[in-house]
Amino acid sequence: MAHLIRHTVSNKIIGLMNSASHKSEAKVSGVFARLGFQTATDEEALAFADCDGLDYDYRRGLRMDEVKTTEETDGMVAEDSHYQRHGNGPSESRKNSDSLEVEGAQDKRKITAWDAGWNVTNAIQGMFVLGLPYAVLHGGYLGLFLIVFSAVVCCYTGKILIVCLYEENEDGERVRVRDTYVDIANACCAPRFPVLGGHVVNVAQIIELVMTCILYVVVSGNLMYNSFPGFPVSQKAWSVLAAVALLPCAFLRNLKAVSKLSLLCTIVHFIINVMVIAFCLSHAQDWAWDKVKFYIDVKKFPISIGIVVFSYTSQIFLPSLEGNMQKPAEFHCMLEWTHIAACILKGLFALVAYLTWADDTKEVITDNLPPGIRMWVNIFLVAKALLSYPLPFFAAVDILEKSLFQDGDGTPFPNCYGTDGRLKSWGLAMRIGLVVFTLLMAIFVPHFALLMGLTGSLTGAGLCFLLPCLFHLKLLWRKLLWHEVFFDISICIIGSICSISGFIYSTEGLIEAFKYNTLD
Repeated sequence: MAHLIRHTVSNKIIGLMNSASHKSEAKVSGVFARLGFQTATDEEALAFADCDGLDYDYRRGLRMDEVKTTEETDGMVAEDSHYQRHGNGPSESRKNSDSLEVEGAQDKRKITAWDAGWNVTNAIQGMFVLGLPYAVLHGGYLGLFLIVFSAVVCCYTGKILIVCLYEENEDGERVRVRDTYVDIANACCAPRFPVLGGHVVNVAQIIELVMTCILYVVVSGNLMYNSFPGFPVSQKAWSVLAAVALLPCAFLRNLKAVSKLSLLCTIVHFIINVMVIAFCLSHAQDWAWDKVKFYIDVKKFPISIGIVVFSYTSQIFLPSLEGNMQKPAEFHCMLEWTHIAACILKGLFALVAYLTWADDTKEVITDNLPPGIRMWVNIFLVAKALLSYPLPFFAAVDILEKSLFQDGDGTPFPNCYGTDGRLKSWGLAMRIGLVVFTLLMAIFVPHFALLMGLTGSLTGAGLCFLLPCLFHLKLLWRKLLWHEVFFDISICIIGSICSISGFIYSTEGLIEAFKYNTLD
């Protein structure tokens, strides 16, 4: 009986609670309804969500059907702008097609990996390989190792220099945010000194380019003097004649004609290298293997380091070269193969040439050839040198004009060009003055190997060894692995030692040459 009474009372209490709950929900729903809102239970909300999803899928299917119908009737999606935000503007398909056309036109103007490799090969396998046997003369087997080591290091620093051109966006994609060596230097010195790095790099580039021009004049005078020893014309006089032939460079506005001839002369230069190696191989039975030493000349070997490093310098133009490639992803592979080929050819050329002439090896190896062969080989080399001169000359002029001759840009001198595009008098005077300066330096410092070693130690080691590693550490410090940091720091230390020692001993060598009035 008591149990029945408790059950009846509990049922009434539960009923009263449910009725009160329903009334309260009704009141709340009424209030929200007056305010413009609708309430729903959990089951109703899920049902509405399912309906919205089905409705979205249904309407999306209708849109896709309409797009397909439009494509089938008109051949293009002209009405898809109705489904774009705000319903205006050109269709995405039209934008994509236009962008593809622009990219296709740009790709036609860009170069392939083979073209880029050819440019790098021209830079690191030019006339300056003629001084490599002289490096083996003072370095022995360590000089040969230096040729291999420099190839590896210069290839590595070329790669990390290109890495410094890129940064990762929010999606983790690599984006090119810099274009030149100067941009990288400025980024490393920002924000305190936003242009200091660019000025340092520009000065180093100008020194290297002008010294390259001087070396072309020096080697031209040297080759002509040794080709015609019976002529009553000194090496300095031959250098003056070479500079006179180079004066038209001051009037150049483009290098189209020169580049065609330079391509031909590069092929001729390669043939000449093959001829020299063939001549050396023909005297293989007389090779002086016992002359190749394991010890080094402490005073002369740092000069050899500068010579070898200078023969590999190409970092100046690598950023622009990579930016003009159709497939920049192929840059690293291209750089590796060009440096491998250069390492093999340079090592072979330096070794067989030194084995042939041993201690009689001259600064310019073609001077060791017999008179008949030497004359023709040297004439071709002089033509190659004269046609190669405009390239570094033009690059140096371009840097000087952009750094010193700009209207309203904080530069000390006005623009070199008028409103009609013509070269003004002071611009022409600057160009002629640069040619005359290279001539004067070639006359007063007619020492090819010593100048080459000095330049390689002063700017070559800086631009090829030191700066790329410092920039890599500065810009990507948090992302580098421990072995990359180790490589960068090691190259910086080795590069600093080689640069300082090479500069000191090259300067001492020049002083000694002037003191005793020697040309070799």
